[in-house]
Amino acid sequence: MKKALTNLTFSALFMALGLVLPLLTGQIQQIGNMLLPMHIPVLLCGLICGWQYGAVVGFVLPFLRSAIFGMPPLFPTATAMAFELMAYGFLAGFLFSHARWQCIRSLYRCLVIAMLGGRVVWGIAMTIMLGVGENGFTFMAFLAGAFTNAIPGIILQLILIPSVMLALDRTHLVPFRKGSRKATENVAQ
Repeated sequence: MKKALTNLTFSALFMALGLVLPLLTGQIQQIGNMLLPMHIPVLLCGLICGWQYGAVVGFVLPFLRSAIFGMPPLFPTATAMAFELMAYGFLAGFLFSHARWQCIRSLYRCLVIAMLGGRVVWGIAMTIMLGVGENGFTFMAFLAGAFTNAIPGIILQLILIPSVMLALDRTHLVPFRKGSRKATENVAQ
């Protein structure tokens, strides 16, 4: 019961961060599109609270932000982002919680897979909503939106998130799991 309440409280904190962080970059939309400020709290929520909380926060956050601030626009941006961020929260939390050892290497592996998976989900959602072709969603638009324009945000995520997780591990607030005894014995053999 205590863990569920703690996870719910942290999820609310990450939801609030996801609402507020884009305000720092909101004056210039291109900077917000490059730094991806809503992605950071969702990834952290998945890693810290678990995949269930990360997926819910990721799905709700773009819709809530659209309803409160009008940004991102509900269709197609917020709708596609909801599925993208849900994939981020789910994949980061699920992969990290099922990793044999929770360490920086494992964290980076989970982050990269979650970031790639979320971008693929975003591309699929945009394709379903806008269609394919010159008047719809093109492969070049996917590459630009998912990778080329997002490089600063990707770098920021790969620096900031492991730094936060490492600090939480060192302070024993959210310690890394070092692996089960059976897994350790198998490696020793």
